[in-house]
Amino acid sequence: MRAWDAPASVTLPGQAALPRIFDTSAGEIVQVQEDKAASLYVCGITPYDATHMGHASTYVAFDLLHRAWLDAGVPVTYVQNVTDVDDPLLERATATNVDWRELAEDQTELFRTDMKALNVIPPAHYVGVVESIEWLFPLIEDLFRRGLAYRVPGFTDEQGVVHPDGDVYLDLKAVRELPANAEGYSWAPGEVCHLSRDEMLEIFAERGGDPNRAGKRDALDPLLWRVEREGEPSWDAGELGAGRPGWHIECTMIARRFVDGSLTVQAGGNDLTFPHHDLGAGHSWAVSARPHAKHYAHTGMVGLDGHKMSKSRGNLVLVSRLRAAGEDANAIRLAIMGQHYRSDWFWTDELLEHAKARLDTYRHAVSVAEGREGSSDEAAVELLTAVREALGEDLNAPAALAAVDAWAVKALADTTVGGGALVRDILAARLGVVL
Repeated sequence: MRAWDAPASVTLPGQAALPRIFDTSAGEIVQVQEDKAASLYVCGITPYDATHMGHASTYVAFDLLHRAWLDAGVPVTYVQNVTDVDDPLLERATATNVDWRELAEDQTELFRTDMKALNVIPPAHYVGVVESIEWLFPLIEDLFRRGLAYRVPGFTDEQGVVHPDGDVYLDLKAVRELPANAEGYSWAPGEVCHLSRDEMLEIFAERGGDPNRAGKRDALDPLLWRVEREGEPSWDAGELGAGRPGWHIECTMIARRFVDGSLTVQAGGNDLTFPHHDLGAGHSWAVSARPHAKHYAHTGMVGLDGHKMSKSRGNLVLVSRLRAAGEDANAIRLAIMGQHYRSDWFWTDELLEHAKARLDTYRHAVSVAEGREGSSDEAAVELLTAVREALGEDLNAPAALAAVDAWAVKALADTTVGGGALVRDILAARLGVVL
């Protein structure tokens, strides 16, 4: 699957230090120890209604991490998936009388245009679940052969829907009992989220799980292969029979496909911490006998009118609609970066207006500074240091923007301040804002 066009590459003088980020699994800000090459996996969209501000906040946040590595001289293998076959997508397609494949492609293309407009560096590998199935199901077959997966019998649910025999689940108890690897690592549920079993059970069903599925050995066992249902898309899968993969195995194995060894950072919204990333680490351990990722990073939730922004609630602020209304995507990006990526926050018109004013100020100040012949670029060099330090310490974009604000005030008040071209490059390379 193709991604989107990359923004123009900008090289800054000198080199940044390696970034530090908050690792959800460690529970603290840690030094990301990757000085030769880094790998980043950010969970992608389910393309049935893209791209709301929660999505945009996540992809902008980890674009800042991507840019931090590049500025530190570290090449990055960035992988992102598209869950282009899933229950919510199929339900939306049925409700709107649109072919699910057409809906997925339309919304994926909309997402591409939003990401390009927001100056997000594209992934090196942008992979749809549909295109991954042919190399994914043999991994599930192997788990089954090794006694780490099992089938459940069919049943009829409370709505009278018949579920056929043969759905395949990962046996978490068997995975947990696998021997530690040569480095002493072994996996157990909760290593990423640090929730108790009762807490996990409470949110499992809310986030794509099926704790009450008849025949499961453990309520938290995740689905690996959903056997064919009438009216649903399915793929032939050897010993597994026709069907389609479960959510966690898709994402985990797409990451494993393109990265040799553990990911440097597995990232996404904090609603993915459990079950998706926690149980995904279990899938990866079962398949590869190594940790899925060295670090886990998560963004906060974005809300509107006092509630989390979500498709089910219908309170979405869509990037595409703002752009269609004439809003500059650079201002949208500035509005997002005005909040620390780990915080929960609410989108407001005031945030966007402040960001638009900020963008106008930056453009004016840079233009004025660029026109001053013989002026000093000392303030711009100091700004580069400040921006690198702010973004290097847990992607602190608000602090970086505050430093740019201070430079702009100084540039507009002091006729000796130059360095406008360098500031233009700082904004483009480190903050993804194109003036």
